[in-house]
Amino acid sequence: MEQVYKSKIDTWLALVLMSAASACFIAFVFALLSGSAIAIVVALLTLIIGAGLPVWVMTSTSYTLSGTTLIVKNGPFKWQVPIEQIKSITPTSSPLSSPALSTDRLRIDYGRWQSIMISPKFKDEFIQDLESRRRGNREQSHLNG
Repeated sequence: MEQVYKSKIDTWLALVLMSAASACFIAFVFALLSGSAIAIVVALLTLIIGAGLPVWVMTSTSYTLSGTTLIVKNGPFKWQVPIEQIKSITPTSSPLSSPALSTDRLRIDYGRWQSIMISPKFKDEFIQDLESRRRGNREQSHLNG
């Protein structure tokens, strides 16, 4: 059964993203008032990218646990991590770019030198669920092998 965990969102990041979206909207309104077709087109494109992308990222960043895969969604981006390849789960506050909307993160090492940082809102529940699925997959592979 799939379980979806939404990303925790740091207040400061939400304010930055919403401020960017608001600034784009205000620029679009001024372009409309100017009456210039070129200004309106440019402002509309800026609004779509500058406001649409932050809102999309804030509303769509999630981590889905299926039976065999961790699916990470972040706006237009998507990663699939096979649960059986996960080697470790470590708390981190690294500010490096990742599909996480909080610095209260988990670093998941998997495969051959691959990692991804995520920030599930209910971190302890997420870890328990993921560990349960990892154990279940190991037990299943022992039964089959």
